Amino acid sequence: MGFDREASSSTNRLRSPVAREDTPLIGGSKPLSSVSKTFANVFIAIVGAGVLGLPYAFKRTGWIMGLLMLFSVAFLTYYCMMLLVYTRRKIESVIGFSKINSFGDLGYTICGEPGRILVDLLIILSQTGFCVGYLIFIGNTMADVFNSPTAIDLSPKILGLAPKVVYVWSCFPFQLGLNSIQTLTHLAPLSIFADIVDLGAMVVVMVKDVLICFKQSPSVEAFGGFSVFFYGMGVAVYAFEGIGMVLPLESETKDKEKFGRVLGLSMAFISSLYGAFGVLGYFAFGEETKDMITSNLGPGLISTIVKLGLCINLFFTLPLMMNPVYEIVERRFWGGNYCLWLRWLLVFLVSLVALLVPNFADFLSLVGSAVCCALAFVLPALFHFLVFKQELDMKGWCLDISIVVLGLVLGVSGTWSALLEIFSVKV
Repeated sequence: MGFDREASSSTNRLRSPVAREDTPLIGGSKPLSSVSKTFANVFIAIVGAGVLGLPYAFKRTGWIMGLLMLFSVAFLTYYCMMLLVYTRRKIESVIGFSKINSFGDLGYTICGEPGRILVDLLIILSQTGFCVGYLIFIGNTMADVFNSPTAIDLSPKILGLAPKVVYVWSCFPFQLGLNSIQTLTHLAPLSIFADIVDLGAMVVVMVKDVLICFKQSPSVEAFGGFSVFFYGMGVAVYAFEGIGMVLPLESETKDKEKFGRVLGLSMAFISSLYGAFGVLGYFAFGEETKDMITSNLGPGLISTIVKLGLCINLFFTLPLMMNPVYEIVERRFWGGNYCLWLRWLLVFLVSLVALLVPNFADFLSLVGSAVCCALAFVLPALFHFLVFKQELDMKGWCLDISIVVLGLVLGVSGTWSALLEIFSVKV
């Protein structure tokens, strides 16, 4: 594939980073990570709210088809992550560029200002998309726990408003405070707490799914129709949301020769966990599986604790996910300096969009298709091709170009499919 070959004269055209545009998204010297810490960091970077929509996606696609898509996306995502790593290593080792710390740095180095702008735009859309999904989950889950419909009141209201609206706007002032924190260092303890809660809640949900499976055996389908293929792919791509963090994580790894293996093991573990979570959720509830699996858990102390725990997790994760957006926006529009009003404006816009999207899983598919396909597949393969094109054999050319085309097809088709679902358009 040309990963380990010496760079040819084509690399001489690559642009050396300069002053402002070379400002990394994640800067500052950091202690290097051991193998175990790298594994944990990859897990934290990838696992997010997308997993909660997998059982519903499996209902739409069929469980075997869903598993095939999930593992295929996991492998392709891993491969494209390594394309980014090898591309960065080639540029730094051969030409001796200053440190390339982020996806945006790599885009600028290879394609100049257009590359930086494209990567920055996609990162902004993906990160804010994740945060919109978090708020949708929090609003819907809190409404389900405290204001679920009853036989007496089929459409409960709070002060004349839908419960989801009230809960999303209730988060708003607290998010303004959390998102005002300038450094990630102060948010690190919240991140660790959030991820522990997230993993614990996933385990509890899977255990409860198994117990429900023993009590009832709903009918399930192995394969859905072709019309839902792109929808399912969008959800699967969204679930593996860590492509933007792979270069910073590799930079902080102590033994870089082992990074590929650690990343591969991490992706295998995460995809297995995702597969089990999706299948068990679908097997437990069958056609009654809802867009957020937590909505199927019903009343009870354990279910309530799990739902609230996931809400707490996403509540504290939101400012962390928004941090790359702030660094890009502040660099672009405020000279790289801290800007409180820009942060508050972005939090307001994210909250507003969350109120306009009705379905959690449909939104996952939309973001996964419209944005994540480009970030996860198209750009890594394109950047690798541009750096290695004079060294690749025909197989390497075909592989890179095929991934670019596949990413574009999945992105366009999946976006269209997700939009049809969101707006309930029948074709």
